[in-house]
Amino acid sequence: MTNYSAGLFAEFIARMYLRFHGFRILKQRYVTGRYTGRAEIDIIAAKGNLIIFVEVKKRETAAAGASAVTFAQGRRLRFAAETYLLRNRHTGDARFDIIVVSGFRVRWFKNFI
Repeated sequence: MTNYSAGLFAEFIARMYLRFHGFRILKQRYVTGRYTGRAEIDIIAAKGNLIIFVEVKKRETAAAGASAVTFAQGRRLRFAAETYLLRNRHTGDARFDIIVVSGFRVRWFKNFI
């Protein structure tokens, strides 16, 4: 399995995990536009008035996955999320989470970025 396909599988597991916890998947692999200095958001999900922007990492350990998100990547994710919120006129709550997939184990870090 290539790193790309392993990453896609990790995103699939993360989406199923979020659905199991009552979230509705709004977007997957959301990109604001090329050459804008923005990032790709792996998953955008909603539950009630809350929208979460999720970065999915496939790593051997949860600590390795959490440390894989750099400050620069976090900044790009915030810009992309702001663009999404403005385009969709969302007025509720929003947060940034990381889901780390290690094999079939899932670790969810809420309010991470």
